Amino acid sequence: MTDAVNHPKHYNNHASGIECIQVVRHMNFNRGNAIKYVWRAGDKGNEIEDLKKAIWYIQDEIKRLEDAGKTKTL
Repeated sequence: MTDAVNHPKHYNNHASGIECIQVVRHMNFNRGNAIKYVWRAGDKGNEIEDLKKAIWYIQDEIKRLEDAGKTKTL
């Protein structure tokens, strides 16, 4: 039986068998959501839309860091 709230089918679609939450719970919101959208891209529908959402979260994280003056140069 599938638990659509706590354990939907698409949560375990990754070839590794690892659930995304096991990785992203160690990140901040923007980084975790970016990884989540890349990890599950296409699992629930439009893959390109999912990847664009990941880009949005990455850009928001960059802006947050820049605004805070926390940019690091290599």
